[in-house]
Amino acid sequence: MIFGGMVPYIPQYREIKRTEDAEGFSLFVCLTLLVANTLRILFWFGKRYEIPLLIQSIVMNMTMLAMIHLCILVRSKNQIIRGRERRFTEYFMSKENLPSDTALFNIQHTGEIFSILNEISSYPEEFLEDFDRRYFWAWTDFMSYVDFMLLFTIICSILMYLFIDHIPFVELVGFLAVFTEALLGVPQMLCNYQNKSTEGMSLKMVVMWAMGDTFKTGYFLIREAPAQFWLCGGLQVCIDAFILCQVYWYRNNPGVRSKKQDTPD
Repeated sequence: MIFGGMVPYIPQYREIKRTEDAEGFSLFVCLTLLVANTLRILFWFGKRYEIPLLIQSIVMNMTMLAMIHLCILVRSKNQIIRGRERRFTEYFMSKENLPSDTALFNIQHTGEIFSILNEISSYPEEFLEDFDRRYFWAWTDFMSYVDFMLLFTIICSILMYLFIDHIPFVELVGFLAVFTEALLGVPQMLCNYQNKSTEGMSLKMVVMWAMGDTFKTGYFLIREAPAQFWLCGGLQVCIDAFILCQVYWYRNNPGVRSKKQDTPD
């Protein structure tokens, strides 16, 4: 049970490593699972459940970070023309983007904030692009993904600490964890639709998704689990089935990498 959740990603990991192509796999799958499992871990502090499930969530987060690391490494190697680096913490960690000592002195002692406004107006326009939704979760270095998840975990941990005695809040966290996991296949489905191809996506991964979700949903029904559990499980099965249909629909379509290779110089 502990390692069962990571098994479907082994074929995808090997596929990316073998082909050195990560374009067919959506990194938002990793984001979805990281968020879902982080919420599930925090939910444990508000409402205890089986320890193996808690350990499974930790293992899944480690697995997703490994997937992200591989994808970033492969995409960096395949980049012919090196573009601008995009980092989640680039703006905050950059010394030139911090207010000067003089400006801080003015704020503290005279209340003058115009110097800060002048410095902000002179900030490079490029940093604003890092906050553009088009570049969210599309950073070029691995640590940006780690930093984002650390920030997300800290914020959620503080909220859980403050509202741990409020049962509705704790139950909401549990529901969000289950519902977010139910949307696991949506990023991959959208990625396939955008590429009009499933090249680069491991079919074995999706088949394992479908088998696991079908078994899980059946288990929830037999055990008469709360409705949200089997409803979310049923949603996962439907999404898995749709992705399998995409494999058939796009079976003759080349992937992004193939299109680039076929494009004349």
